[in-house]
Amino acid sequence: MTDLDTFDVIVVGGGPAGATAANDLARMGHHVLLLDRGHRIKPCGGAIPPRAIKDFAIPGECLVARITSARMVAPSGKEVDMPIDGGFVGMVDRATFDEWLRNRAADSGAERRQGKFEKYSRDEKGRAVITYKTADGEHVSVAAKAVIGADGANSEVAKQALPDVKKVPLVFAYHEIVKAPVGGLTNYDPTRCDVYYQGKLSPDFYAWIFPHGDTVSIGTGTMIKGFDMRQAVADLRKHVGLDEEHAETLRWEGSPIPLKPLKRWDNGRDVVLAGDASGVVAPASGEGIYYALLGGRLAAEATAEFLKTADAKALATARKRFMKEHGKVFWVLELMQHFWYRNDKRRERFVNICQDKDVQRLTWQSYMHKELVRSNPVAHARIFFKDLAHLLGLVRT
Repeated sequence: MTDLDTFDVIVVGGGPAGATAANDLARMGHHVLLLDRGHRIKPCGGAIPPRAIKDFAIPGECLVARITSARMVAPSGKEVDMPIDGGFVGMVDRATFDEWLRNRAADSGAERRQGKFEKYSRDEKGRAVITYKTADGEHVSVAAKAVIGADGANSEVAKQALPDVKKVPLVFAYHEIVKAPVGGLTNYDPTRCDVYYQGKLSPDFYAWIFPHGDTVSIGTGTMIKGFDMRQAVADLRKHVGLDEEHAETLRWEGSPIPLKPLKRWDNGRDVVLAGDASGVVAPASGEGIYYALLGGRLAAEATAEFLKTADAKALATARKRFMKEHGKVFWVLELMQHFWYRNDKRRERFVNICQDKDVQRLTWQSYMHKELVRSNPVAHARIFFKDLAHLLGLVRT
């Protein structure tokens, strides 16, 4: 048998999680293959908080816009603005941002190859073997001591390497990238993200209008099969004056997005998952870029420890560390989504809560810094009682 090209680590998937894992491992001096199928852009609002910019050294040129406020729109049409006090949220376009991340990994020493993952197996030496198909239809096999599966919500690596892990619920997302308007449109602000909590646009999630500099992402998400997301986006575009007649459509994408971390991310031998493959997209908000970057880094560090010690238990530390830092946030957001997104009456009350200045301040602090803010217990107590009043229907919307 012809000996295969062999790497320390093969990273399957070149999104934020995979590219970050490949970059970190290459910088540690490991021989890394970054395998990406190419020509794939995930539908995404593109928001990244300051902590992501800081922790993962994202340069300013990657940002296509800086957002300083959000507008929440209720089923009744009521609008609530939530300004960011003294900061901003960065916006990226995934088409260019993901490629920048992949190029950074290559500059750090990772080898890039393009191909579609087909099979995970092991050879007679006990090495993990990844087989992929090139654009020319050639089937290529490569070997490694470890594999990181960062190949999306419907991860083929996860299906083959962790077949007994129960799947998590998925939100199906769809968006259209259109040319940004140039003056004359009062409903659009290039420094504001608009979020629509309306059942006609999304029966169980939300729709959005997110500025991307010269372009705009307009999209929606739902767990309900059969809901016409294209029509919902068309209706939203028409409502705000960004329909095809007034804003050219440049591209569109659709994809499933997980909203709950998998119970296990590793196979106990040589594979660990990261990013959407591991389910780390925040419930309620659908935010995924920061958590994908972090998941990639934790997977890289767990894999590096595994390569050093040959102890497969090290692979499990990626999930343990993630859940220790963010598990409580995910739990809270899951409860929020389950309750507040259930129908338009509750969505109306949810948007009404967003008027509260304590809610706004603590929401932005938690989002920007990626932690539950504990510095103001009095404010938390006020929010608790206000939220309880809304839950009991004691507050008029």
